[in-house]
Amino acid sequence: MKLRNHAFDFLCGICIIRMVSLHVMAFCGHADDDWWREVMQWTYYFMSFFFFKAGYFNKSVLGDSRQYCMDKAKRLLIPYVTTGLIGGAIFFSFQPFIIDRFHHTIEPIELNHIWTTSSFYGNNPTWFLFSFFAAYIAIHFLEKGRHRVLAHAPHWVLQWSSVLYFIFPFISYWLFTLGNPLWMSLSNVPMGLFFFELGRAWSRLLTKWKPETTIYFSLALIVFFIASNVIFHDAAYVMSNNKFSGNPIVTVVNITAILCGLSGLLIAGGLPRVPVLNFIGEHSMVYFVSHYPILYYVKYMHLCFGRSIFGRYDEVLILLPAIFLICSWMVPYIERTPWLSGRWPKRVKSEE
Repeated sequence: MKLRNHAFDFLCGICIIRMVSLHVMAFCGHADDDWWREVMQWTYYFMSFFFFKAGYFNKSVLGDSRQYCMDKAKRLLIPYVTTGLIGGAIFFSFQPFIIDRFHHTIEPIELNHIWTTSSFYGNNPTWFLFSFFAAYIAIHFLEKGRHRVLAHAPHWVLQWSSVLYFIFPFISYWLFTLGNPLWMSLSNVPMGLFFFELGRAWSRLLTKWKPETTIYFSLALIVFFIASNVIFHDAAYVMSNNKFSGNPIVTVVNITAILCGLSGLLIAGGLPRVPVLNFIGEHSMVYFVSHYPILYYVKYMHLCFGRSIFGRYDEVLILLPAIFLICSWMVPYIERTPWLSGRWPKRVKSEE
């Protein structure tokens, strides 16, 4: 069997810890604290990593379109809907008690919430699953079209035509300047396509380099990112709402440098399995779909008893370990449930 890539699981684990920590800080009213904003400024690229990782391990996105789309729908759309509805059930089940105590809802409830944000009340991070699905579908048909158009062209033309994906960040930025007009948060999909293709290109490049070359080049990329982030400290990108700040070109270059640099260094350096971080990375889907409904349950349960978790650092210190412990306990149960985890059993072709 092929050995599991510990480097990407390690980075996935960091991504999940960063995401859960961000949401806990937001629920507890500390997301705008100066020290936390500084942490975010040095880690804003981690949501892009999931697209980068998907591209790195997807050597080909061609094949039968119907089968391909059905597979991605089962793995992403079904968990998107089911985990979103679970979060919504928790959110709305508390509303009668909240209204009874406060005589109004704590958060505005709008009918167009899903198709304008692609997220569900009670489980906002579900936007990612829909954008991830849209990116997979888009890359499939873009690649089929590229291969069909260049079917009779020299092989080097087909290879170099992939540089067209470098225009996609400009499309996302253009949509940002227009106020992100696409429904279902799809304005961030062009950025997702760019990082998906970046991961594929980086994977092909690393197969041609010696580990020493990869390490030196990756270290240079990391140093470049650090220097650039110090100089252009206002440059950042928030994928959930396709928000650019600072110079957009610098932002994309910085994310490209750090994603390739970190992954290349850890891959070539032969990172061993780091127990806690790699476990979280290996089961990232469980933490992703579960942590937000837990946060809403805790928040509203406190409010029903007239106590708020907002503005309290002690709640941060309680919630962070509690959420990771609960989600870790839930891992085997959610992963055995395909409509929650997207882990559907693979069909085994019978031998004739």
